Amino acid sequence: MTAIPTEFEDLLSRKGREVLAGTHPLCGALADPRTRFLSAGDLLDRPKAARLRKTLDERLCDVLEPLEKPIPPESIWDMRRDYAELLPKTSRASTIFFDSRREAGAKAAERIGLARLLRSQSFRAFAEALAGRRLASGWGLQLLRYGPGDYAGPHNDHHPENRHAARGYIDLHLSLCTPGVAHQWLVYSRAGHFSEIVPVAGPPMVTAYRLPFWHYTTPLVGKPDAARWVLLGTFLFASASPRERR
Repeated sequence: MTAIPTEFEDLLSRKGREVLAGTHPLCGALADPRTRFLSAGDLLDRPKAARLRKTLDERLCDVLEPLEKPIPPESIWDMRRDYAELLPKTSRASTIFFDSRREAGAKAAERIGLARLLRSQSFRAFAEALAGRRLASGWGLQLLRYGPGDYAGPHNDHHPENRHAARGYIDLHLSLCTPGVAHQWLVYSRAGHFSEIVPVAGPPMVTAYRLPFWHYTTPLVGKPDAARWVLLGTFLFASASPRERR
């Protein structure tokens, strides 16, 4: 049996197919601008997701790029006033960017069929079902791998210089963990405070974000060889809604 299906639809569980059919309670959940984040652990077929994760472990670890942005020392020692801290986005993980198909990681993802899966029309249709609106074609792709201690610091994913993304967009994540992962959490803001915390590691998970909003991902905790793979699609809105055009 092929470890990586051609269509995203073939990776879904019965409940995941209900999302595509428009009959699942999560359909349209991100249509309300007040809803920033959703997650579900029963939308992917577990045996198929496990085979996919094993293929990533075997075929992509050697072509990952380090993604490391530590806290700059000047964020402390260049301060001139008390309580004037400014922290840029910090992170540590490994990644494959799909912007250039000539990169080693992108080539490897093409060879094993991962890029084809993430570019399939059912992947976009699934995101549209959660978003409750049409999404633009030509979405962005990225792969992340978190190991022990890897994280993403506080950031909001706002892109005011990109006129297509400036009013918001949708991120769809597929999260695949090795058995050695203990936990990893997403912390996000509500009413101006980092008051919400949800698990993002565990069974094969689907998470979706209506960005921008403030959030961070805590360091992954687990055995030395633990890993959490994240397959990420970034979808722009096909057109602005009447409310967003005002």
